[in-house]
Amino acid sequence: MEVQKQLLSILVDNEPGVLSRITGLFSGRGYNIESLSVAETTDPKVSRVTMVTSGSPPILEQIQKQLNKLINVIKVIDLTGQEYVKREMALIKVNAKPDHKAEILRITDIFRGQVLDVSQEHFMIMVTGDTSKINAILNLLKPFGIREIAKTGCIALSRG
Repeated sequence: MEVQKQLLSILVDNEPGVLSRITGLFSGRGYNIESLSVAETTDPKVSRVTMVTSGSPPILEQIQKQLNKLINVIKVIDLTGQEYVKREMALIKVNAKPDHKAEILRITDIFRGQVLDVSQEHFMIMVTGDTSKINAILNLLKPFGIREIAKTGCIALSRG
């Protein structure tokens, strides 16, 4: 069967242990979580879990059914196939030798990134966008020597 990616937006009670129960459901059944991001919504009693997972269509359907059975899950929204806005963020610490600084700044500007920190030896750059944009800037910065990368998981909201 064909493996597909699924983007889920899960509204949950903002209580200790909820995320543990969700991840436990995945690990207990051998499902993989490719990306995970959690934050409080406008209602402090509710958090939004944005998750990317993959599997065959029957597995993905089973994941949704199992999530809906969890007590602290308010609503599971499958954004796959819907219109949505999706973003990721990356912090990139890149070597910045004097003869490469202008080129690194030019690349950062092209990708609408921001330089957050500067030292004699490196720049720390923040860039947001979809996965392909993040991967593209990483590929362009790789020849300069990337020291560290920290990336968020995917966050998404449906349009309209």
